[in-house]
Amino acid sequence: MRIVITSGPSYEPLDKVRRLSNFSTGELGTLLAEGFAQAGHGVLCFRGTASTFPPPLYPVEVVPFNTNDDLASSLHRLIGREEVNLVFHAAALCDFRVSEIRNEKDEAVHDGKISSRDGALHLTLEPVPKLIDTLRRLFPSSILVGWKYEMDGTLKDVIEKGRRQIDDCLTDACVLNGEAYGPGFGMISRAGEQVHLPDKAALCRFLIDWAERTPSALSTPRQESFHALASFMPLAPFI
Repeated sequence: MRIVITSGPSYEPLDKVRRLSNFSTGELGTLLAEGFAQAGHGVLCFRGTASTFPPPLYPVEVVPFNTNDDLASSLHRLIGREEVNLVFHAAALCDFRVSEIRNEKDEAVHDGKISSRDGALHLTLEPVPKLIDTLRRLFPSSILVGWKYEMDGTLKDVIEKGRRQIDDCLTDACVLNGEAYGPGFGMISRAGEQVHLPDKAALCRFLIDWAERTPSALSTPRQESFHALASFMPLAPFI
């Protein structure tokens, strides 16, 4: 199969020497890319240049990106998108970008390197369009897997947001994690699969197996579509 994985953090510039980003290291996307490659699949990994985890090993093909727009442009330029079997959108993209910077005198600041001697700054942040909203148009025949990382709320809240992502973005599955989810990872699919994985290694093993049986599993959640779940912990309570 041909697999596309987005991985690691993006960033948005504050000035020409500073940027806004997040704590993503790129580890999970890298482990997933290496796992698929070791299983004999062709893997293209779009990887944030700010990732601190070592890049995936050969034969994974790595395409670096910086900002959200940079990643979006690279995906649009990708030749042979119709041949991609699965897309795993694991990248931690910025939710906001700087739209305006003003100083204490309420003057707009446009310096290439803003000096701290000029005092406090007032930043206006604007929401960035969600890349996952466009993936179905870019990959109309691919299996799409999104991520839902949540810090606040309950397990039930995370599950509901994951299901909403599947419905709103026309994806096929969603990986759940973050403090609101709790230790480990969850995976829910449009076909009805619901599973908890204790760590990144277990998640990667499961997703590789799931990808290899997904075409039949997507049509309807049959008994055989759950054959690989026996070694994993059920997600409970699962609302």
